[in-house]
Amino acid sequence: MIFSMIKSSKHLLIVLSILALLPATASALDFRSVAVSKAVLYDAPSNAAKKVLLLSQNYPVEVIVNLGDWLKVRDAQGALNWVEAKQLSNKRTVMVTASKAEIRQSADATSNLVATVEKDVVLEVVDAKLSNGWLKIKHRDGVAGYILISSTWGFE
Repeated sequence: MIFSMIKSSKHLLIVLSILALLPATASALDFRSVAVSKAVLYDAPSNAAKKVLLLSQNYPVEVIVNLGDWLKVRDAQGALNWVEAKQLSNKRTVMVTASKAEIRQSADATSNLVATVEKDVVLEVVDAKLSNGWLKIKHRDGVAGYILISSTWGFE
C-alpha cells in the first residue's frame, strides 16, 4: 500500500511538472479590445504567418490562449486567429449583436429611452458590474446609459 501511494505521488508529480511547462492559457472569459487603429490578425503566432483579418480600434475580442507576445483570440463572429499582444488593451468594450438594441437611462426596461443602436456598433463599458442584466455603457459620440447584456457580445 505504501509503495502504491509513493508510485501515485510520483505520477502526480510528473503530471504536474508537465502541466507547468505548457503555455499559459487565459481564462475562458478574458475579454480585451483593439488598442491600435487597425490590428492585424494572423493564422499563426508570427508576423511571417498569413494575414487573415484587420480589426478596428476598440473592437472586442476574447483571449483564448496567451503565449506572452502573441494571443489567440475569438472575435464576435467566432473566428479564431492570432494577434500581437501589444495591439490589444484591457479597455472593455462590447459589440451589439441584436438587430437593434435600446440604450436606457437606467438599468430598467421602463426607464427613458436614450438611443437605439444597430447591430455591430461597438460600445465602451463604463461600469463592469451588471445591474439585473443591464450593463452601463457609452457610445463614442458621448451617449451613455444602460444596455441589456443579452443584446451584446464581449462581456461575461
